[in-house]
Order: sequence, then structure tokens, then C-alpha cells
Amino acid sequence: MRLTRYFLPVLKETPAEAQIVSHRYMLRAGMIKQASAGIYSWLPLGFKVLKKIEDIVHEEQIRAGHIPMLMPTLQSADLWRESGRYDDYGQEMLRITDRHGRDMLYGPTNEELITDIFRANVTSYKDLPLTLYHIQWKFRDEIRPRFGVMRGREFYMKDGYNFDLTKEDALHAYNRHLVSYLRSYERMGLQAIPMRADSGPIGGDDTHEFLVLAETGESEVFYDSAVTDLTFGDREIDYDSVEQCQAIMEEFTTKYARTDETHDEAAFNEIPEERRRVARGIEVGQIFYFGTKYSEAMGASVQDKDGNKVPVHMGSHGIGVSRLLGAIIEASHDDKGIIWPEGVTPFHCGIVNLKQGDGDTDAACEGLYAALTKAGLEPLYDDRNERAGGKFATMDLIGLPWRITVGPRGLKNGVVELTSRKTGESVELSAEDAVARVVEIYAGV
Repeated sequence: MRLTRYFLPVLKETPAEAQIVSHRYMLRAGMIKQASAGIYSWLPLGFKVLKKIEDIVHEEQIRAGHIPMLMPTLQSADLWRESGRYDDYGQEMLRITDRHGRDMLYGPTNEELITDIFRANVTSYKDLPLTLYHIQWKFRDEIRPRFGVMRGREFYMKDGYNFDLTKEDALHAYNRHLVSYLRSYERMGLQAIPMRADSGPIGGDDTHEFLVLAETGESEVFYDSAVTDLTFGDREIDYDSVEQCQAIMEEFTTKYARTDETHDEAAFNEIPEERRRVARGIEVGQIFYFGTKYSEAMGASVQDKDGNKVPVHMGSHGIGVSRLLGAIIEASHDDKGIIWPEGVTPFHCGIVNLKQGDGDTDAACEGLYAALTKAGLEPLYDDRNERAGGKFATMDLIGLPWRITVGPRGLKNGVVELTSRKTGESVELSAEDAVARVVEIYAGV
């Protein structure tokens, strides 16, 4: 993409309403624009990152054997009355009456709707196990929406639902989701720690939240510092293997890590003092096992091997797709702007022309642009007739991981400059070697 043809309304000044880093930088980088309190338009740069995150979530859910679908944003209030949850959300639920006087709601979550779909179509244990998921906009009418996409009223979320014959099968689904979430977050450049949490109005006794450590986190967290040494890496997992998934669950959840809602001071004090940590965390996902809570209330049952009708065991599993943008920025930025991890960057590389209109620099930039595009990457070429300082400031603000700078002086020596946004380190390379280096970097992402 050429910047002269792109819509990137960057701001030099920080809007007064932006209180935290991610909100400030998302507004300044032209990623979002507030439509009303807690509701945002996603501008092209923000939308590109949102789709990158969504793609990773889809890929890892499908890898785990989960089946994508799509449910509507509006739901019938009757289903929620049937489950007994219609009043649990209180004023956070946006209630609507249609022209025929029917009570509707803008879905904050989808347990009732997916249970209704299941009970209408699945009657035998032979159709289990089954996990369905979708990525859809949700709405919760926060009393004080703030912090941009971190605590908005409208948000984009992946929620998945498993249906299993037994508790043991459902707990395997729980573990399978934990593994797939660990993979997803690491691909986004995040360390999200699974912490024992409170289930809230979803219900159930087994639940973990995934939290990214950040000073602006909404939750106080208590943990053994040894959990921050754990990485999933590139290991391959057989998601059908109960033993493998259970082993990873134990590896990542045995050491103490809890939110303030479930904190146990006595257990925390058993950790060696030098490893005790108290910090803030941003929730970016949560997994639940809630047994037969919804299936019994709504008649979602199957025939078992003996012909008996039994309620299915269920769980729900969410990832805050839109919230993740804020979390990534909170975890990866400096005083100049965002620093995108390679896995979610909106453009793979920036190209800065230091002397727009000069025949040699223009030709070199065009050559880089064509070579990177041919290699399957998406560069952003700053071809504006602007000062070099302004171009560098824009690139730093929007946070592309790599920048190739082209100027007359370097071209005389046959080199361009390749710069890492994360470290600030630069190397001089031939144009061909710079392209090869960037291609090599993304081959491993």
C-alpha cells in the first residue's frame, strides 16, 4: 500500500479523553474513531490488525478441532428466561422490543442460543464430542465505558461451546481450549498467564482467565514469578490426546497464579518470598466448565449407549478479539508509539523515501515495494512529499516492526537501511539483502 492512497488520519495531539497508552495510540495512529461512548468505528489500520488477530484465533480453533459458525447479535429474551439468566445481567444487558412487541436483547454472550441450536439437532451420544464457536460483535452496557477498546460497550469476541457426554470428556475439552489459547496468544507476541478466576454470571466451578501483565490492568493478580518462564513454543500437540492436553494444563496452571477474586493468602505465602509477585493484569480470555447448568434448564440431552436420556456436559470459552489490540499495545510500546509483534502487524514493513521526487530514490523504493509484494508480504510505502522527520514519526507511531529507509547518500554506496522498531538497531544492506532479510523474518512467523 502507498501511503498517498491510504486512509491514515494520524493525530499529532492526544485527545483529552484518552487515559491509557493503548487508547492514546489507537486514536493518534488513526486506528479507531469514537462513534459514541464505548462504541468505535474501526478505521483501516485498526481493522487490519483486528482481522490479523481474528485469523490467528480461527486458525488455532480449527487446529484444535473446533467448528466455526455464526450466530446473530440479537437474541430472543424467551431463551434467556428459559435458562433463568434474563435478570442476572441487570442493566448491562441492552433490552429491545421489536415492532411486534417481542422482547429481544443484544447478546452479551451466547450460551442460550447455542444450547437451543444443539437441542434442535443433536439427539445421540454418537454425535459427541462437539465444539462449535463463532466470532461476533457483543454488547454490554457498561456504566462507565473507558480505556478505549479495553472496556467498551461494543466488542468483538470469539466464544466457543463444547458439548460432551461426560464430565471427563468436557474437562478434556476445557484442557484443549487452554492449549489452543496458549498457542494463539504466543503467536500474537503475548504472554497470557492462565489464572484461577471467578465464574460470575456464566456459572460453574472450573474457570481460568488469561491475563497479560500490564500496569493498566483492571485486575489485581497474585502469582509465582516462575509462571513467567513458561512458554508453549512450537511444540506440536495431538488435541485428541487426553494425556498431552492434561500435561500442558498441569504445566501452566500448577504454579500459583490467581486474580484477586480467588486469591488465597495462605497458599500465596507458601511460595518462596523472592518469587511472590503482585501486579495488574488485563483479561484477554476465559474458559469455563459449567457441567449441566444450561442443558438441564433447557432440555439439551442425548441418548447414551444404554438408551437413557442424559443432559450433556458443557463449557464456554471466550477470547476478546478487539480487546486484544489494546492489550498488545499496553504490553508493547514506547514513548514514540506502538511496537507491533510480527504476528499481528498491519503491514509487514515500512518503506521510507527520504527524497521523494528524486529519480534514483523513487526507483529504489519502487523496486523494494515490488520485491516485497512479490514475496507475498504487504509493505507500506511512505511516498508522501513530507520531511524525513515527519515520515519517521509516523512510522514509529503506527509501530511496523521493520522499516527500510532509502536516501541518496546510501544509494551512492549501494545500500539501504533496515531498522528494527523494537530495538532501534539499524543495519546497512543492499536492497536485495534487505528484502531477503525481511522475507526470512516472516517465514518463521
